[in-house]
Amino acid sequence: MPKNIYQFEAETLQGEKVKLEDYQGKTLLIVNTASKCGLTPQYEGLEKLYQEYREKGLEILGFPCNQFAGQEPGNSEDIQEFCSVNYGVSFPMMAKVDVNGSGAHPLFKYLKKALPGTLTNAIKWNFTKFLVDANGKPVKRFAPTTEPQAIKADIEKTLSVESK
Repeated sequence: MPKNIYQFEAETLQGEKVKLEDYQGKTLLIVNTASKCGLTPQYEGLEKLYQEYREKGLEILGFPCNQFAGQEPGNSEDIQEFCSVNYGVSFPMMAKVDVNGSGAHPLFKYLKKALPGTLTNAIKWNFTKFLVDANGKPVKRFAPTTEPQAIKADIEKTLSVESK
């Protein structure tokens, strides 16, 4: 199994390839998202975290996913517009991916193996969150229902470890 997330790539909603190694030295919060989910208002909390901690080294990466009750039906333009108009999202949003099954994005296969879930490794719903330290090592997995504000202490702990 890889030692960190830096060998993976993703694609932005605009179709640009991004190497995760470009985020070396930053704390990452990787989230599978959806626009039509009961948890969608978490975008607001994620954006607040981003505004509060990005200067201290936090990056949030949103990965839209349509695998849970078809709650992300739109194309890249629809997703981008929804996130910015409704929630003022300024953190990077990636192209739509699968997070479970044989077609799952390699990053999510790795994250699920590194931080198994309860009973099963599968991601159970939208807004599952993975906290990754500045060395690209996954450190904690959060349930979809865990509100962004509830993970501030873990983010601060990860950021303070890095600043020493």
